[in-house]
Amino acid sequence: MALSIGIVGLPNVGKSTLFNALTKAQNAQAANYPFCTIEPNKATVAVPDKRVDALTKKVHPKKTIYASVDFIDIAGLVRGASKGEGLGNQFLANVRECAAIVHVVRCFEDENVTHVDGSVSPLRDIETIETELLLADIQAVEKRLEKMIKMAKGNKEGKVAADLMQGLLDHLNSGNTASTYPLPENELFSSAWHELGLLTAKPVIYCANFDEAAISQGNAFSQSVRDLATSRHAGFASVCAQLEEELQGLSPEEQSEMLASYGISESGLERIIRTGYETLGLCSYFTAGPDEVRAWTIRKGWKAPQAAGVIHTDFERGFIRAEVISYEDYMSHPNEAACRADGVLRVEGKDYPVQDGDVMHFLFNV
Repeated sequence: MALSIGIVGLPNVGKSTLFNALTKAQNAQAANYPFCTIEPNKATVAVPDKRVDALTKKVHPKKTIYASVDFIDIAGLVRGASKGEGLGNQFLANVRECAAIVHVVRCFEDENVTHVDGSVSPLRDIETIETELLLADIQAVEKRLEKMIKMAKGNKEGKVAADLMQGLLDHLNSGNTASTYPLPENELFSSAWHELGLLTAKPVIYCANFDEAAISQGNAFSQSVRDLATSRHAGFASVCAQLEEELQGLSPEEQSEMLASYGISESGLERIIRTGYETLGLCSYFTAGPDEVRAWTIRKGWKAPQAAGVIHTDFERGFIRAEVISYEDYMSHPNEAACRADGVLRVEGKDYPVQDGDVMHFLFNV
């Protein structure tokens, strides 16, 4: 399962610059005017993982495959976007496909970079975007409710689902996000909920984009965003999009040196992905052999058959057992045979909750 992240924010907050840097792509034109991105840009990025690098050096496989993240850069939203202002609903629809939202917030002053509202105010900017997302959700729920009411005539179960959808609409109209709505146990409502892909139901990572002067310690702007994220139990990451762009084209050693010169140890890409995994409750397990070393993304707490299913549905359907070695044990022994002889290779059944970093082989029969 690939992690899908939509990048949203007002125009000129650094979204496209960040997108270019994160994806090493140049198809999202970064320019100093609103709406320079007129198509949603999507790119798949390998997840940096030092454990995958270490396994590759140890096993010497024919190929190495990292876990991946899909980044979707959405054109800058403005006040009234939910009603079609700016580039409107066509871009909000693209966010509905994502598992999480990275909300890029401008936390720097620069008279050469215009601000759509004339001044830098992170909390105001956040409120503007979140209001548009909420209004878009209200419109989507209203349309779905109309259909459900028509279908509910003479249908008792449909009437219950429609009433629940009306409750959701009332909840949203009161200014509450979909994420705070207690989900009822109703199959028809649950089906509609998943189809809607409500924007305010998605986990949010607030991303403070500041200038190079604030890289090591942040600034008052970024602190206000961090405090808001903490109060909402949301994800938070800070980046300097300009620095991220400058890092591209450098060797890994040169990148490390540049980051160290600013007093930081990881790139913005690594921080955003790490925060995304934490926010969504994801982790990775590995398969390692002479043909391939590969990282697989799963949700924390998944049992072995579910984890096997991300490789192929046959693995889950015909699951027999799994051979498991922790990453630490795998790396501290010469090879798998030594792991087996030392008793650190375990045989686990269908109730085993896969741990982050497990190196696994699955046995199945279909």
